[in-house]
Amino acid sequence: MTKGPISQFIKHNYRHFNSAALVDAAVGYDEFITEGNKMMVTLGGAMSTAEMGISLAKMIREDKVHLIVCTGANLEEDVFNLVAHNYYERVPGYRYLSADDEQDLHSRHLNRVTDTCIPEEEAMRRIEAVILKQWQEADQKGERLFPHEFFFNILKQGLLRQHYEIPVKDSWLMAAAEKNIPVVVPGWEDSSVGNMFVCAVKRGDVKNISTVKSGLEYMDWLIDFYLNATKECEMGMFQIGGGISGDFPICVVPTINQDMVSIEDRDKGIEVTAKLWGYFCQISDSTTSYGSYSGAVPNEKITWGKLHKDTKRTYVVESDATIVAPLIFAYVLGE
Repeated sequence: MTKGPISQFIKHNYRHFNSAALVDAAVGYDEFITEGNKMMVTLGGAMSTAEMGISLAKMIREDKVHLIVCTGANLEEDVFNLVAHNYYERVPGYRYLSADDEQDLHSRHLNRVTDTCIPEEEAMRRIEAVILKQWQEADQKGERLFPHEFFFNILKQGLLRQHYEIPVKDSWLMAAAEKNIPVVVPGWEDSSVGNMFVCAVKRGDVKNISTVKSGLEYMDWLIDFYLNATKECEMGMFQIGGGISGDFPICVVPTINQDMVSIEDRDKGIEVTAKLWGYFCQISDSTTSYGSYSGAVPNEKITWGKLHKDTKRTYVVESDATIVAPLIFAYVLGE
């Protein structure tokens, strides 16, 4: 593929330190996909509120991403931005806000994420009314779905279309729904909509708390997906930020290799073997320190059976993911 001006600029100017690591990761991603392998992208932090969807959605539509693992916040905040973007407020001087300033934002029902305030009424409550009906319908039918499947249904049916305030091409969740790209959301209960679901059960609006499938069931699904996806190729991991969105899926390999065999069979020397991750890139500004898993360098993962000493494509870019990831995506897309 002939690379465009952004890619050429990166290659020409980014020659050392973190900028060189960015180029190495981008080139490695590009080569890995070109060879016919598959890539998982994980979203930690507040990437959806940072509007990562502008570049990530295009990656999904261009078949450069084959699995998304994200926090519950990133799942819902992409939709919040889709339906309430015009009501968001940016606070450029957020570092200098006083406690009184913060309390004023709260009284106006604005929930601050760094320099961006999410409007509760237009975002959260607007979605709550629609998704509650989805939960109730599934509950009454005795159906059980994953958290992302409820959002997929809402987007595919256009139930919030009248509220769209950004181009749908900039929503990564819409792109995933259109392309049927699987989404895994570990720890979904740690999210605004997850909290809404628990309260809906507490109020009796939804009878069965098991109507929404759990994180354990996501891991069960992920084991089967990984084994099937890597039958004829490798799978890579592009980790944006730290936390559960990265920690959860990388464990699928040692889970298969170390835990799938029963204790009795393990004593007999019987093994189950899954391919290790063929590519790994971690973008984070979390520093390496005692006990900081989010800041741990990839070689630590070798001891856990997640990566191998011979893994050819392992990259760490210690920088702001909102700057780095769109540039890497631009290179992979040939822009």
